Amino acid sequence: MKLQFLIFLGLSALVIGGVPTEKSHDAERRMHPVFSLMGSGSAFNGRSKRAMPQIVFDALRAEERYAEYWQGLASQTLDQQLDSKMRLNTQLARNVMLFIGDGMSIPTITAGRVYLGGEEKQFAFEKFPYVGLSKTYCANMQVADSACTATAYLGGVKANYGTIGVSAAVQFKDCQAQAQTAHHVSSIAAWAQKQGMATGLVTTTSVTHASPAGVYAHLANRNWENDAEVVKDNGDPDLCPDAAVQLINSPVGQKLNVIMGGGRENFLPKSATDSSGAPGRRLDGRNLIEEWKSQHTNSARYVENRRELLSMSNHTSRVLGLFAPYHMAYHLDASPEEQPSLEEMVQTAMDILERQSAGRGYFLFVEGGRIDHGHHDTLALRAIDETAEFDKAVRFARSHTSTDDTLIVVSSDHSHTMSLAGYSSRKNDIFGINDGQLAADDLPYATLSYANGPGYDSNYLREGGAVRRKNLRAINMKNKDFMFPSTVPLESETHGGDDVAVFASGPYAQLFTGVYEQHFIPHALGYASCLSDRNMCVDGGMVRRPR
Repeated sequence: MKLQFLIFLGLSALVIGGVPTEKSHDAERRMHPVFSLMGSGSAFNGRSKRAMPQIVFDALRAEERYAEYWQGLASQTLDQQLDSKMRLNTQLARNVMLFIGDGMSIPTITAGRVYLGGEEKQFAFEKFPYVGLSKTYCANMQVADSACTATAYLGGVKANYGTIGVSAAVQFKDCQAQAQTAHHVSSIAAWAQKQGMATGLVTTTSVTHASPAGVYAHLANRNWENDAEVVKDNGDPDLCPDAAVQLINSPVGQKLNVIMGGGRENFLPKSATDSSGAPGRRLDGRNLIEEWKSQHTNSARYVENRRELLSMSNHTSRVLGLFAPYHMAYHLDASPEEQPSLEEMVQTAMDILERQSAGRGYFLFVEGGRIDHGHHDTLALRAIDETAEFDKAVRFARSHTSTDDTLIVVSSDHSHTMSLAGYSSRKNDIFGINDGQLAADDLPYATLSYANGPGYDSNYLREGGAVRRKNLRAINMKNKDFMFPSTVPLESETHGGDDVAVFASGPYAQLFTGVYEQHFIPHALGYASCLSDRNMCVDGGMVRRPR
């Protein structure tokens, strides 16, 4: 009893010493300021820096003032939910498409809705009937990168940070361990190829980058995209082939019907230049593009720009499309005449895969890879615009396939540290300043900001040893190169460790509800399409056995 009493006293002291001295009701009002949503007047003039800003914002539409409006919306949603979930689709998923928005955190999706036109808007994938949460940590790290996560959502195994297509027995940069096939993890693309399905990958990054490499490669270091990078780490390229070599010569890479993205430099020797004049990076003197051409028939095509892609014959059996020396340009920077959109690449990929599937279906991996790059540089406008472009590709894929036989899953590999905060009015410019409150320094603050990253330096001034924030009113925050504010200065913003959303539509989409480990995803995809080791299929995997 004496011990319990001492513990109680200790806890009491912690509580008393650890909270503000203001009364509890005052603390509640400080943490949760209230606003009036009715009336008229300028929201800007009503802006307040006080703990409890009293701001007047009009409702967005007159009908939103009435309960009947919201009750009607709820009734519609209830009808949609009942209609989509009362009948479970347990047919065979003949086709499977996995879309990964690299770094597409839940706040990215939320901010993207406003970018589309308002908080009430939805991306195409948000209309999918089944939604879950994926836990993204690596085998050895709390916060993941795109390498270990690719191994998880494509290979079904948690791996170490920075490694691709290998188990956690392989440490970062361990060439000897990479060379041991016992450590290799096969991807769902390999499973699909064993069943005779057509396969492909499409990305806006280099095709040798971490996410797409998870389709075909086994690497102890995600940076080993060419042999020069292997040599730089004192590795042996013959023992540990780089990603580009594996894409062209590995069993999975050789069978891919579709390969589209950037990355020409990783396939060309240093002595050569590509069509843009950019030099290759290979030390071994190999031209892997020519090697790919020699491996395949006359119906295979190599293309480097949008015009060549869209003019391909409908008899094309395979395509290698490398549209940039390294990563493809951001959508906001791209030349529409030279660079195809992600939607156009997906359209072409689906056409080829459907033709080449011979009725056995196909697996397609699609990555919107530059969402992640925008966030790393705290370029929120670019990141969110890339999300909108990613959604166009998803919308096309879902609208041009049947939910009866095509399973589409949309997710992210990891999150980022961007947050959406403050008390702004509805449809306030998502890339602007909060229109409901001033900060304690009498200056406005951005609705979007990052926990860390390079945006620190571009948003703070140092004068006489003091550091103060810049006045964002004097800055064009709609400039696509504006770095949004960061709390902690870092050269590159980090990933976030929070869960990411998973959206699913089609056969067995119901498997993707709940909260689960990221490596569960390919196992569920495999079950839905008869690629897993569960004996639920007959006739060579083409017919599902009744349960």
